[in-house]
Amino acid sequence: MRLMKVLLGVCGGIAAYKAPELVRHFQKAGHQVAVALTPAATRFVSPLVLRTLADGGVLEGIFSTEERVAHVALADWADVVAVAPATAHTLARLATGMADEPVSLCFLATRARRIVFPAMNVNMWINPATQANVACLRQRGVEVVEPESGELACGWEGAGRLPGLDRIVELTVAAASGGDFSGVRVLVTAGPTREYLDPVRFLSNPSTGTMGFAIAARAASRGAEVTLVSGPVALPTPAGVRRIDVVSAADMREAVFAELAARPAQVVIAAAAVADYRPLQRASQKLKKGEARRSVELERTEDVLAELVRSFHPPVRVGFAAETENILANARDKLLRKDLSLVVANDVSAGSGAFGDALTTVWFVEREGEPVEVAAASKGAVADRLLDVVRRHLDAATHPDKTPSDS
Repeated sequence: MRLMKVLLGVCGGIAAYKAPELVRHFQKAGHQVAVALTPAATRFVSPLVLRTLADGGVLEGIFSTEERVAHVALADWADVVAVAPATAHTLARLATGMADEPVSLCFLATRARRIVFPAMNVNMWINPATQANVACLRQRGVEVVEPESGELACGWEGAGRLPGLDRIVELTVAAASGGDFSGVRVLVTAGPTREYLDPVRFLSNPSTGTMGFAIAARAASRGAEVTLVSGPVALPTPAGVRRIDVVSAADMREAVFAELAARPAQVVIAAAAVADYRPLQRASQKLKKGEARRSVELERTEDVLAELVRSFHPPVRVGFAAETENILANARDKLLRKDLSLVVANDVSAGSGAFGDALTTVWFVEREGEPVEVAAASKGAVADRLLDVVRRHLDAATHPDKTPSDS
Protein backbone atom coordinates (compact mmCIF):
# COMPACT_ATOMS: atom_id res chain seq x y z
CA MET A 1 0.00 0.00 0.00
CA ARG A 2 1.35 3.44 -0.93
CA LEU A 3 1.84 5.76 2.04
CA MET A 4 0.08 9.07 1.52
CA LYS A 5 -0.14 12.65 2.66
CA VAL A 6 -3.73 13.13 3.82
CA LEU A 7 -5.31 16.54 4.26
CA LEU A 8 -8.23 16.05 6.65
CA GLY A 9 -10.95 18.72 6.52
CA VAL A 10 -13.02 18.92 9.70
CA CYS A 11 -16.35 20.77 9.80
CA GLY A 12 -18.57 21.97 12.63
CA GLY A 13 -20.79 18.97 13.35
CA ILE A 14 -21.00 16.87 16.48
CA ALA A 15 -18.98 14.11 14.78
CA ALA A 16 -16.00 16.50 14.73
CA TYR A 17 -15.06 15.19 18.19
CA LYS A 18 -13.79 12.05 16.42
CA ALA A 19 -11.18 14.01 14.46
CA PRO A 20 -8.20 13.41 16.80
CA GLU A 21 -8.86 9.67 16.80
CA LEU A 22 -9.27 9.71 13.01
CA VAL A 23 -5.87 11.39 12.69
CA ARG A 24 -4.36 8.59 14.76
CA HIS A 25 -6.07 5.93 12.61
CA PHE A 26 -4.49 7.41 9.48
CA GLN A 27 -1.09 7.58 11.18
CA LYS A 28 -1.29 4.00 12.44
CA ALA A 29 -1.81 2.98 8.81
CA GLY A 30 1.45 4.78 8.00
CA HIS A 31 0.05 7.97 6.46
CA GLN A 32 1.04 11.57 7.17
CA VAL A 33 -1.83 13.87 8.16
CA ALA A 34 -2.49 17.61 8.06
CA VAL A 35 -5.75 19.14 9.26
CA ALA A 36 -7.86 22.07 8.06
CA LEU A 37 -10.66 23.30 10.33
CA THR A 38 -13.74 25.39 9.63
CA PRO A 39 -14.38 28.10 12.26
CA ALA A 40 -17.33 26.08 13.59
CA ALA A 41 -15.17 22.96 13.91
CA THR A 42 -12.95 24.74 16.46
CA ARG A 43 -16.00 24.90 18.74
CA PHE A 44 -16.27 21.10 18.76
CA VAL A 45 -12.62 20.02 18.81
CA SER A 46 -9.48 21.66 20.16
CA PRO A 47 -7.02 22.90 17.51
CA LEU A 48 -4.29 22.42 20.13
CA VAL A 49 -5.08 18.71 20.42
CA LEU A 50 -4.99 18.32 16.64
CA ARG A 51 -1.79 20.34 16.38
CA THR A 52 -0.19 17.98 18.89
CA LEU A 53 -1.19 14.93 16.85
CA ALA A 54 -1.10 16.00 13.19
CA ASP A 55 2.43 15.68 11.80
CA GLY A 56 1.50 17.72 8.74
CA GLY A 57 0.27 20.73 10.69
CA VAL A 58 -3.11 22.38 11.33
CA LEU A 59 -4.76 25.24 9.46
CA GLU A 60 -7.49 26.80 11.59
CA GLY A 61 -7.88 30.23 10.03
CA ILE A 62 -6.98 32.05 6.86
CA PHE A 63 -5.19 34.83 8.77
CA SER A 64 -3.72 32.71 11.59
CA THR A 65 -0.54 31.50 9.92
CA GLU A 66 2.80 33.02 9.07
CA GLU A 67 2.87 31.22 5.74
CA ARG A 68 1.66 33.62 3.06
CA VAL A 69 -0.62 31.23 1.14
CA ALA A 70 -1.04 28.35 3.59
CA HIS A 71 -4.10 26.83 1.96
CA VAL A 72 -2.34 26.58 -1.41
CA ALA A 73 0.72 25.01 0.23
CA LEU A 74 -1.45 22.37 1.95
CA ALA A 75 -3.52 21.80 -1.19
CA ASP A 76 -0.34 21.17 -3.19
CA TRP A 77 1.14 18.98 -0.44
CA ALA A 78 -1.79 16.55 -0.19
CA ASP A 79 -2.18 13.29 -2.10
CA VAL A 80 -5.83 13.17 -1.07
CA VAL A 81 -8.27 15.54 0.65
CA ALA A 82 -10.82 13.91 2.95
CA VAL A 83 -13.57 16.02 4.53
CA ALA A 84 -14.93 14.24 7.62
CA PRO A 85 -17.38 15.14 8.93
CA ALA A 86 -18.91 17.28 6.19
CA THR A 87 -21.94 19.27 7.30
CA ALA A 88 -24.86 20.29 5.08
CA HIS A 89 -23.51 23.84 5.19
CA THR A 90 -20.07 22.77 3.99
CA LEU A 91 -21.55 20.60 1.22
CA ALA A 92 -23.38 23.68 -0.05
CA ARG A 93 -20.19 25.74 0.05
CA LEU A 94 -18.13 23.10 -1.73
CA ALA A 95 -20.78 22.66 -4.43
CA THR A 96 -20.98 26.39 -5.15
CA GLY A 97 -17.22 26.98 -5.04
CA MET A 98 -17.30 29.38 -2.10
CA ALA A 99 -13.88 29.59 -0.46
CA ASP A 100 -13.42 31.83 2.56
CA GLU A 101 -12.34 29.41 5.30
CA PRO A 102 -9.60 26.73 5.45
CA VAL A 103 -11.56 23.64 4.38
CA SER A 104 -13.26 25.17 1.34
CA LEU A 105 -10.08 27.03 0.33
CA CYS A 106 -8.00 23.84 0.35
CA PHE A 107 -10.79 21.90 -1.36
CA LEU A 108 -10.96 24.42 -4.20
CA ALA A 109 -7.19 24.81 -4.58
CA THR A 110 -6.15 21.16 -4.60
CA ARG A 111 -5.56 18.95 -7.62
CA ALA A 112 -5.52 15.86 -5.42
CA ARG A 113 -8.35 13.35 -5.23
CA ARG A 114 -11.19 14.47 -2.98
CA ILE A 115 -13.52 12.38 -0.84
CA VAL A 116 -16.29 13.70 1.41
CA PHE A 117 -18.03 12.02 4.36
CA PRO A 118 -21.32 13.80 5.18
CA ALA A 119 -22.77 13.54 8.70
CA MET A 120 -25.96 15.32 9.75
CA ASN A 121 -29.61 14.96 10.71
CA VAL A 122 -31.47 12.53 8.43
CA ASN A 123 -33.97 15.18 7.28
CA MET A 124 -31.14 17.54 6.37
CA TRP A 125 -29.46 14.72 4.44
CA ILE A 126 -32.51 13.76 2.36
CA ASN A 127 -33.51 17.39 1.75
CA PRO A 128 -33.55 18.09 -2.01
CA ALA A 129 -31.12 20.98 -1.56
CA THR A 130 -28.52 18.74 0.07
CA GLN A 131 -29.04 15.99 -2.49
CA ALA A 132 -28.62 18.52 -5.31
CA ASN A 133 -25.31 19.63 -3.80
CA VAL A 134 -24.16 16.02 -3.50
CA ALA A 135 -25.11 15.37 -7.13
CA CYS A 136 -23.22 18.49 -8.20
CA LEU A 137 -20.05 17.38 -6.40
CA ARG A 138 -20.25 13.89 -7.87
CA GLN A 139 -20.68 15.30 -11.37
CA ARG A 140 -17.39 17.12 -10.78
CA GLY A 141 -15.58 13.94 -9.82
CA VAL A 142 -15.73 14.28 -6.04
CA GLU A 143 -16.44 11.03 -4.19
CA VAL A 144 -19.25 11.58 -1.69
CA VAL A 145 -19.72 8.63 0.68
CA GLU A 146 -23.28 8.04 1.82
CA PRO A 147 -23.73 8.40 5.59
CA GLU A 148 -24.58 5.31 7.58
CA SER A 149 -27.97 4.72 9.19
CA GLY A 150 -28.74 4.38 12.88
CA GLU A 151 -29.50 6.47 15.95
CA LEU A 152 -28.27 10.03 15.45
CA ALA A 153 -26.97 12.47 18.06
CA CYS A 154 -30.06 14.64 17.53
CA GLY A 155 -32.32 11.77 18.60
CA TRP A 156 -33.61 10.92 15.12
CA GLU A 157 -33.16 7.51 13.52
CA GLY A 158 -31.97 7.17 9.93
CA ALA A 159 -29.17 8.05 7.52
CA GLY A 160 -26.70 10.62 8.81
CA ARG A 161 -24.00 8.86 10.82
CA LEU A 162 -20.31 9.19 10.08
CA PRO A 163 -18.85 5.81 9.01
CA GLY A 164 -16.46 3.99 11.31
CA LEU A 165 -12.95 5.42 11.42
CA ASP A 166 -11.33 2.34 9.90
CA ARG A 167 -13.87 2.56 7.09
CA ILE A 168 -12.99 6.23 6.48
CA VAL A 169 -9.30 5.34 6.25
CA GLU A 170 -10.05 2.43 3.91
CA LEU A 171 -12.21 4.49 1.55
CA THR A 172 -9.78 7.43 1.56
CA VAL A 173 -6.88 5.15 0.64
CA ALA A 174 -9.00 3.55 -2.10
CA ALA A 175 -9.98 6.98 -3.46
CA ALA A 176 -6.36 8.11 -3.56
CA SER A 177 -5.25 4.98 -5.41
CA GLY A 178 -8.06 5.13 -7.96
CA GLY A 179 -10.67 3.14 -6.03
CA ASP A 180 -11.16 -0.44 -4.90
CA PHE A 181 -12.90 -1.23 -8.22
CA SER A 182 -10.10 0.14 -10.38
CA GLY A 183 -9.73 -2.06 -13.47
CA VAL A 184 -13.09 -3.78 -12.92
CA ARG A 185 -15.75 -3.66 -15.63
CA VAL A 186 -19.30 -3.46 -14.22
CA LEU A 187 -22.60 -3.71 -16.10
CA VAL A 188 -25.68 -2.33 -14.32
CA THR A 189 -29.29 -2.47 -15.49
CA ALA A 190 -31.82 -0.01 -14.10
CA GLY A 191 -35.33 1.36 -14.38
CA PRO A 192 -38.53 -0.18 -15.75
CA THR A 193 -39.31 -1.51 -19.20
CA ARG A 194 -42.41 -0.71 -21.26
CA GLU A 195 -44.42 -3.28 -23.21
CA TYR A 196 -46.77 -1.43 -25.56
CA LEU A 197 -50.42 -2.37 -26.11
CA ASP A 198 -50.75 0.28 -28.80
CA PRO A 199 -48.76 3.40 -29.77
CA VAL A 200 -49.67 5.23 -26.52
CA ARG A 201 -50.49 2.63 -23.85
CA PHE A 202 -48.09 0.19 -22.24
CA LEU A 203 -47.58 -2.29 -19.40
CA SER A 204 -44.90 -1.18 -16.93
CA ASN A 205 -44.17 -0.66 -13.22
CA PRO A 206 -43.34 2.26 -10.88
CA SER A 207 -39.57 1.76 -10.87
CA THR A 208 -37.75 5.12 -10.96
CA GLY A 209 -34.29 3.68 -11.64
CA THR A 210 -32.85 5.47 -8.60
CA MET A 211 -31.31 2.33 -7.11
CA GLY A 212 -29.60 1.22 -10.31
CA PHE A 213 -28.32 4.72 -11.03
CA ALA A 214 -26.95 4.98 -7.47
CA ILE A 215 -25.11 1.68 -7.93
CA ALA A 216 -23.66 2.83 -11.25
CA ALA A 217 -22.58 6.16 -9.75
CA ARG A 218 -20.94 4.59 -6.71
CA ALA A 219 -19.18 1.91 -8.77
CA ALA A 220 -17.77 4.58 -11.09
CA SER A 221 -16.61 6.72 -8.16
CA ARG A 222 -14.84 3.65 -6.76
CA GLY A 223 -12.87 3.24 -9.97
CA ALA A 224 -14.96 0.81 -12.02
CA GLU A 225 -15.56 1.06 -15.76
CA VAL A 226 -19.36 1.17 -15.71
CA THR A 227 -21.95 0.62 -18.41
CA LEU A 228 -25.54 1.42 -17.42
CA VAL A 229 -28.39 -0.06 -19.46
CA SER A 230 -31.53 1.83 -18.47
CA GLY A 231 -35.21 1.69 -19.21
CA PRO A 232 -37.21 4.95 -19.51
CA VAL A 233 -36.38 7.16 -16.50
CA ALA A 234 -35.98 10.87 -15.79
CA LEU A 235 -32.49 10.73 -14.27
CA PRO A 236 -29.21 12.31 -15.40
CA THR A 237 -26.34 10.03 -16.36
CA PRO A 238 -23.89 9.64 -13.44
CA ALA A 239 -20.40 11.04 -13.94
CA GLY A 240 -18.01 8.62 -15.61
CA VAL A 241 -20.75 6.18 -16.61
CA ARG A 242 -21.48 4.97 -20.15
CA ARG A 243 -25.25 4.84 -20.65
CA ILE A 244 -27.43 2.87 -23.07
CA ASP A 245 -31.15 3.67 -23.14
CA VAL A 246 -33.72 0.98 -23.95
CA VAL A 247 -37.51 0.67 -23.81
CA SER A 248 -38.72 -2.93 -23.78
CA ALA A 249 -37.49 -6.19 -22.27
CA ALA A 250 -36.41 -7.32 -25.74
CA ASP A 251 -34.46 -4.07 -26.16
CA MET A 252 -32.75 -4.62 -22.81
CA ARG A 253 -31.77 -8.17 -23.69
CA GLU A 254 -30.34 -7.05 -27.02
CA ALA A 255 -28.37 -4.20 -25.45
CA VAL A 256 -27.03 -6.30 -22.57
CA PHE A 257 -25.97 -9.18 -24.83
CA ALA A 258 -24.28 -6.83 -27.30
CA GLU A 259 -22.46 -5.07 -24.47
CA LEU A 260 -21.24 -8.27 -22.80
CA ALA A 261 -20.13 -9.72 -26.14
CA ALA A 262 -18.12 -6.59 -26.93
CA ARG A 263 -16.89 -5.78 -23.40
CA PRO A 264 -17.10 -8.74 -21.00
CA ALA A 265 -17.88 -7.59 -17.46
CA GLN A 266 -16.57 -9.10 -14.25
CA VAL A 267 -19.67 -7.88 -12.40
CA VAL A 268 -23.29 -7.72 -13.57
CA ILE A 269 -25.84 -6.05 -11.28
CA ALA A 270 -29.37 -6.47 -12.60
CA ALA A 271 -31.35 -3.78 -10.77
CA ALA A 272 -33.83 -3.16 -13.60
CA ALA A 273 -37.50 -4.00 -13.04
CA VAL A 274 -38.00 -5.83 -16.32
CA ALA A 275 -41.61 -6.55 -17.27
CA ASP A 276 -42.53 -10.24 -16.99
CA TYR A 277 -45.23 -10.15 -19.70
CA ARG A 278 -46.01 -8.28 -22.92
CA PRO A 279 -49.09 -8.21 -25.17
CA LEU A 280 -49.06 -11.07 -27.66
CA GLN A 281 -50.18 -8.59 -30.31
CA ARG A 282 -49.55 -4.85 -30.42
CA ALA A 283 -52.20 -2.68 -32.06
CA SER A 284 -50.85 -0.46 -34.81
CA GLN A 285 -53.33 2.31 -33.95
CA LYS A 286 -54.59 3.65 -30.64
CA LEU A 287 -57.30 1.41 -29.19
CA LYS A 288 -60.59 3.31 -28.99
CA LYS A 289 -63.26 3.08 -26.34
CA GLY A 290 -66.05 0.82 -27.48
CA GLU A 291 -66.72 -2.50 -25.91
CA ALA A 292 -67.35 -2.49 -22.16
CA ARG A 293 -64.68 -5.16 -21.77
CA ARG A 294 -61.55 -5.99 -23.70
CA SER A 295 -59.26 -8.97 -23.24
CA VAL A 296 -55.53 -8.79 -23.86
CA GLU A 297 -53.52 -11.98 -24.31
CA LEU A 298 -50.04 -11.84 -22.79
CA GLU A 299 -46.83 -13.77 -23.34
CA ARG A 300 -43.70 -14.08 -21.24
CA THR A 301 -40.88 -11.65 -21.93
CA GLU A 302 -37.23 -12.60 -22.07
CA ASP A 303 -35.62 -13.46 -18.72
CA VAL A 304 -32.65 -11.19 -19.32
CA LEU A 305 -30.73 -12.08 -16.16
CA ALA A 306 -31.14 -15.86 -16.46
CA GLU A 307 -30.15 -15.80 -20.13
CA LEU A 308 -27.05 -13.67 -19.62
CA VAL A 309 -25.88 -15.89 -16.75
CA ARG A 310 -26.19 -18.98 -18.96
CA SER A 311 -24.52 -17.31 -21.94
CA PHE A 312 -21.74 -15.30 -20.29
CA HIS A 313 -21.54 -16.41 -16.65
CA PRO A 314 -19.72 -13.34 -15.30
CA PRO A 315 -17.74 -13.95 -12.08
CA VAL A 316 -20.15 -11.91 -9.92
CA ARG A 317 -23.87 -11.95 -10.68
CA VAL A 318 -26.31 -9.84 -8.65
CA GLY A 319 -30.08 -9.89 -8.99
CA PHE A 320 -32.89 -7.98 -7.30
CA ALA A 321 -36.08 -9.51 -5.92
CA ALA A 322 -39.02 -7.13 -5.49
CA GLU A 323 -41.51 -9.17 -3.47
CA THR A 324 -44.87 -8.72 -1.74
CA GLU A 325 -44.78 -11.94 0.31
CA ASN A 326 -42.31 -14.60 1.47
CA ILE A 327 -39.60 -12.09 0.69
CA LEU A 328 -36.52 -13.96 1.88
CA ALA A 329 -37.70 -17.39 0.72
CA ASN A 330 -38.48 -16.07 -2.76
CA ALA A 331 -35.14 -14.26 -2.89
CA ARG A 332 -33.24 -17.43 -1.99
CA ASP A 333 -35.19 -19.37 -4.61
CA LYS A 334 -34.19 -16.79 -7.23
CA LEU A 335 -30.57 -16.95 -6.05
CA LEU A 336 -30.37 -20.71 -6.62
CA ARG A 337 -32.63 -20.97 -9.66
CA LYS A 338 -30.72 -18.33 -11.64
CA ASP A 339 -27.25 -19.26 -10.33
CA LEU A 340 -26.56 -15.85 -8.79
CA SER A 341 -23.87 -14.71 -6.37
CA LEU A 342 -26.20 -12.46 -4.42
CA VAL A 343 -29.81 -11.28 -4.40
CA VAL A 344 -30.98 -7.93 -3.02
CA ALA A 345 -34.52 -8.41 -1.73
CA ASN A 346 -37.02 -5.71 -0.88
CA ASP A 347 -40.68 -5.46 0.09
CA VAL A 348 -42.79 -3.72 -2.55
CA SER A 349 -46.18 -4.43 -1.00
CA ALA A 350 -48.65 -1.56 -0.58
CA GLY A 351 -47.44 1.00 1.95
CA SER A 352 -43.84 -0.20 1.97
CA GLY A 353 -42.61 2.94 0.20
CA ALA A 354 -40.23 0.93 -1.99
CA PHE A 355 -40.66 2.81 -5.28
CA GLY A 356 -39.39 6.37 -5.36
CA ASP A 357 -38.94 6.66 -1.59
CA ALA A 358 -35.82 8.42 -0.28
CA LEU A 359 -35.08 5.62 2.20
CA THR A 360 -35.40 1.89 1.65
CA THR A 361 -34.93 -1.37 3.53
CA VAL A 362 -33.36 -4.35 1.77
CA TRP A 363 -31.87 -7.75 2.58
CA PHE A 364 -28.70 -9.17 1.07
CA VAL A 365 -29.25 -12.88 0.47
CA GLU A 366 -26.15 -14.98 -0.25
CA ARG A 367 -25.52 -18.70 -0.56
CA GLU A 368 -23.77 -18.82 2.80
CA GLY A 369 -24.87 -17.24 6.05
CA GLU A 370 -28.05 -15.50 7.11
CA PRO A 371 -29.65 -12.64 5.15
CA VAL A 372 -28.23 -9.24 6.12
CA GLU A 373 -30.74 -6.42 6.58
CA VAL A 374 -29.90 -2.85 5.60
CA ALA A 375 -32.68 -0.84 7.23
CA ALA A 376 -34.00 2.66 6.45
CA ALA A 377 -31.00 3.60 4.32
CA SER A 378 -30.65 5.89 1.33
CA LYS A 379 -30.27 4.29 -2.09
CA GLY A 380 -26.68 5.52 -2.18
CA ALA A 381 -25.90 3.90 1.18
CA VAL A 382 -27.41 0.62 -0.03
CA ALA A 383 -25.30 0.91 -3.19
CA ASP A 384 -22.11 1.29 -1.17
CA ARG A 385 -22.97 -1.62 1.12
CA LEU A 386 -23.82 -3.74 -1.92
CA LEU A 387 -20.53 -2.90 -3.63
CA ASP A 388 -18.65 -3.90 -0.47
CA VAL A 389 -20.25 -7.35 -0.71
CA VAL A 390 -19.62 -7.49 -4.47
CA ARG A 391 -15.95 -6.71 -3.83
CA ARG A 392 -15.75 -9.71 -1.49
CA HIS A 393 -17.34 -11.96 -4.10
CA LEU A 394 -14.98 -10.62 -6.76
CA ASP A 395 -11.96 -11.31 -4.57
CA ALA A 396 -13.23 -14.85 -3.96
CA ALA A 397 -13.80 -15.39 -7.69
CA THR A 398 -10.28 -14.28 -8.57
CA HIS A 399 -8.58 -15.96 -5.58
CA PRO A 400 -9.87 -19.55 -5.26
CA ASP A 401 -8.39 -19.89 -1.76
CA LYS A 402 -10.87 -17.26 -0.51
CA THR A 403 -14.62 -17.44 0.05
CA PRO A 404 -17.08 -14.53 -0.18
CA SER A 405 -17.47 -14.65 3.60
CA ASP A 406 -13.76 -13.94 4.16
CA SER A 407 -13.21 -10.40 5.35
